[in-house]
Parts: sequence; C-alpha cells; structure tokens
Amino acid sequence: MKKISFSLAVAVIASLSSVANAALADGGAKFVGNITTSGQIRSDMGTYWNQITAENGCKWGSIHSLSNGNSGTSKFAWDNYDKCESAYKWAKEKPGERHFKFHALIWGSQYPNFLCKKKNPGITVELTKQYITEWFDAVAEKFPDLEYIDVVNEAIWAGNNYHSGYGKPAAGAEGRSTDDTECGGSYIIEALGGDEIINGKHQYNFITTAFKMARERWPKAVLIYNDYNTLSWQKDEGIELVQTILKNGAPVDAYGQQAHDCKGMSAETFASRMTEVHQKTGLPLFVTEYDISEADDTKQKNDYANHIPFMWETEWVAGITIWGYINGATWASNTGLISNGNDRASMTWLKQYFANNLDKGKNTTTFGGSTVVEPEPQTAFKDHVIPGKIEAEDFDVPGIGKGNEAYNENDATNHGDSDYRDGTGVDLYAKATGIVVGYNAEGDWLDYTVNVEETGDYTLFAAVASASNNSSLQFLVDGQQLTDVISVPAATEGEENYDEYNKVSANVSLTAGPHIIRMKVVSTWFDIDYFTFIKGKDATDPEPIGSYRTSIADRLNMNVQTLQEYQVFNQLGMRVGTISAYGFSAAFNMLQSSNYLKHSGVYYLKNRATGASKSIRIER
Repeated sequence: MKKISFSLAVAVIASLSSVANAALADGGAKFVGNITTSGQIRSDMGTYWNQITAENGCKWGSIHSLSNGNSGTSKFAWDNYDKCESAYKWAKEKPGERHFKFHALIWGSQYPNFLCKKKNPGITVELTKQYITEWFDAVAEKFPDLEYIDVVNEAIWAGNNYHSGYGKPAAGAEGRSTDDTECGGSYIIEALGGDEIINGKHQYNFITTAFKMARERWPKAVLIYNDYNTLSWQKDEGIELVQTILKNGAPVDAYGQQAHDCKGMSAETFASRMTEVHQKTGLPLFVTEYDISEADDTKQKNDYANHIPFMWETEWVAGITIWGYINGATWASNTGLISNGNDRASMTWLKQYFANNLDKGKNTTTFGGSTVVEPEPQTAFKDHVIPGKIEAEDFDVPGIGKGNEAYNENDATNHGDSDYRDGTGVDLYAKATGIVVGYNAEGDWLDYTVNVEETGDYTLFAAVASASNNSSLQFLVDGQQLTDVISVPAATEGEENYDEYNKVSANVSLTAGPHIIRMKVVSTWFDIDYFTFIKGKDATDPEPIGSYRTSIADRLNMNVQTLQEYQVFNQLGMRVGTISAYGFSAAFNMLQSSNYLKHSGVYYLKNRATGASKSIRIER
C-alpha cells in the first residue's frame, strides 16, 4: 500500500467543552464524520463531525429526473432532497478541515424511475448507457473537485442475487429493502458491460467500467467500492469481488465497510476481520456507515468502545463515517447517539475517548489531505530486446493508476508450483525448460516492455503446449493488434500433455523504439514457455521444436560438476545478481557463508543454462 503523510489543518483542542465548534477529530490523523439529518444539515454538525455524507440526497434517484415523460430533457435537482449540494458547500467552508463524500454514483437501489423495466417499458440497454454517461458527466460538471466518491454501492453477488436490485428487486441490508418492487430492476449491469462468469466466478465487469468512467472524470478523487455485511456474512464474497475488479483493471483506491453488521461483535473479532479484509485486498479501508441499532444504552456504548479505537488507531483505516447521530432520524431504529436532546452513553464515551486519545490516531494511507498521488507507469522486469527471446514468466512489474496494471489474472487462486514472481497470482510452473506460464484462462494477459532495435518485418515464434486443439492466443503492441488469433495445437492429440511443446509463428511488423508487447489468452487452456522475434518475414526458427526438445535433454544431462551460472532473485522477483557455482547446493552454500546477500529471507536461484530454479532461505 502506498504511504504518505496525512495533512489536515491543525486545531489544538484543550477540551471539547471549552472550544466552540471543535469537532471530535479536529487536528487528528483522519476524519470522523456523519450524515445529514432527515434531509438537513444541523447547526451542531461542525461541533462533533468534520466529514459529511448526504444520507440519500446524492443518490441518483434523488437528483435526476426527466422533464418530459421518459424521453425528454434531463433535469438535475442538486439540493431538492437531503441537501447534496449544501453538504458539499458545508465541507468547502473549511477546506482541509472538513471533508465531503459523494454517495453514490452507481447503486442497485434508488435510481431514477425512468430506468425501471416495469415503470418504463421503453427503456433499453443503449438508453440506460446514455443516461449513465449523462449522469456521470452532470456530477462531474457540478462537483469537479470531489475528494471521496462511493463509485459503486452494494453489488456483491450472494444468495442468487446482488446485494441491491441492479437486475431485479432485492432485499436491502438486514432484510430492510429500499428497493421499489414495482420497478422490476434495470439494465444498469448490461449498460456497463455485463457481468461475465468464468469458472463459476462473477467478473463484475460493470463495476470495473464504472470505476474507469469515474477515474476519467475525477483523476484526483479517492474512488471507493462500498458494501454491507462485509465483516460478517459476505466477508469472503466481498474480498473476492475487490480482488477480481482490481485484477480486471478497476482503479479502486479503497474498500468501504458499511459496518452495519457489527452489533455485538467483540473487539477481537472486529479487529481480525478488518485486518483480514485489508490484507487480502491490499487496499486501505474506510468505515463508511457505522451504526449500532441498540435500544440499550450500555450495550450500544460497549460496541462503540470495542470498535472505534481500532478504527482510529489503525494506520490503514483512512476515515470513519458514523451513520446518524440523532435517534429516530435515520434509516434504522435506535442507532442515534443523541436522544430527546440528551447524549446517550455512546456519545458521552465518544467525547471522552477523542478528548483523551486524539494523538493515538494513525493514518499512513494516501488519503485525507491535499497531496495527490501521481500515476506511475509499469516497468520492465527484465531488459527485453527485439530481435531476441522473451521468457514468458518475465512479464512487467505493475505501476500505479489506470493503464499501468502489467498483467491480468482472472483466477485469484495460484495453481502454479513455482515461487518465482511470488505474489503476482500468475500461475507459474517449474518444468525441465525452466519456468513456464500455465493455467492460462480466457481474458488473462501479460505485458512485456521491449526495445525494438530496428524498424521492419519480424517472425514471431512461441513455444506452447496444450492438451487440445481449442486453445489460442494473440499478441498486441501498445494496445493495437499485432497478430491475428493464433491457434495452439495439441502436442499429442487426445492426451492431457503439457510437457510436449509445439512452435507457433506469425509474421509481424514493428517500429524501432520502446513498446509494450501483450500476450493475450483468447481461448483456454495452454502453457507458454517463451516467445522469440527473429528479423525478417518467414524467418527460420533458430530453435525448431526437434532441437528444442533435444537441447532440453542435453541440459538435463549436464554434468553437475561443471561450473554453471545462477541468477539470484529476491521475493519480488527482482534479479539481485549472478554467481558461478558447481550445482545448486554449492551455490546455496556460497550465498549462506558469504556477505553476497545482506538480508535474511527467501531467495531464488535460476540456472541460466537449464532454466531450472530452486528457492533457498538465507539466514543472517
């Protein structure tokens, strides 16, 4: 996770009672916010909170209507209900001290009636796409400098439905439905690219599209995926969703935990589940809609005392939004902190906690101040020169931001048996020839930064293995088609054989200079060892498949007493040097006894001649 200091205007708080309009978290490491109250911004909002979210006012259905039936000019009422624009302006009164979060761009509930299949029989996928684009553009024009955005809300697939009614009416959080059962669902998913299912897993393509649209319009905003039950019943499904959209290229900055599902949850359980979500997604977390629906003041206060300290004192929690503070004035009963004008025990505890523990707040995320994290391009893992040979496992290292992903692996499970490039999720296997990329599924791709020495025609050869004749791949250069789809034939018809390789080839034209070559999986399943670019059209394969197999045998029979070169890689897959030794054991002993490697840890040795590799542990 990227780390950068959190920047807020400093407010010294001697005591909450003696400083007028000093919010609980003013001067602290992150915001502690709340929502509008029954559509209004209370005069005491700034007394307690330094961040605001409109509970319903910024939702699409609250703002967007059509002036002439279902086909007329769009109308946008930004402050018509629940004060969306007023909430934005409230935060802008004290820039840097107060924060505003837009909630939400895409949600399967509370969208305009003209999107409803039942209410508007004339609605189509194309019209829905047009309206979504118009909606995004209108929000961007009205609020061009949004700081935080819930881009997509409640889209986890669970129980044979999405968390909210994107395609059909669905139950809301904890059985409380905000969906209009007369709406009949929408074409939102289809309009944003659908939801492909691969190997039984939802790919959530529509979410990825929505995030890309948001990044185009708000390049500096913090883009959040937000959902409920993510710390209890659908924790694993939520993790899988975020992992999937990240691998598919969605520019997601943070994962929002609504935390409506934490009533009665112990401090230990809350901490462990939050930590698991953070570690498995690799994203900072926001607690976006925290409330405890509890009539018993003591029980509610105990839950706050069990959960708030972890949120405040954990560095990768970027902000806290409590969902309501006036009892009876929000979506669920008994969630308020103030009842009949009096502080409930939870509010008393909150005031005392922040008065005594403000300095314990930690925040090493990129969020919260005016600092902007600039995108960073993907980088080459190895120096690839064309003409020349490129090992398939030596794909690029991802950068930061849109278009810098370096690879896409649709399956979150690592099926490989090699530790080389550990942590990428790409399925790498140790074979006689070295490391190969296997378990290639449709939609996977790998990027390679290359330098073409001379403009001209080349012949591309790829060493591939498949158990059927249905597999295929394609190569692109700088996002443009380089080859047609190339079929990968089975080495031995009808047999499950991924050890016998074939060579496939294609004529290509390249211009001199740096480029990004992409190997794209069109049809599953095949393994790929390497690919080579030879100068000239219809060039001769320098290593035809017969000699390729013979050379493998020769390498395997190599006398282990021969002095050999070994490349040394760290756990990130970065080469840290090359040594000469008489076999793997000798290489390991040399590294262990010398000062060649300065730090303890797991390293990898790769025989440059045979391609064989082994992991070793160095102790210092």
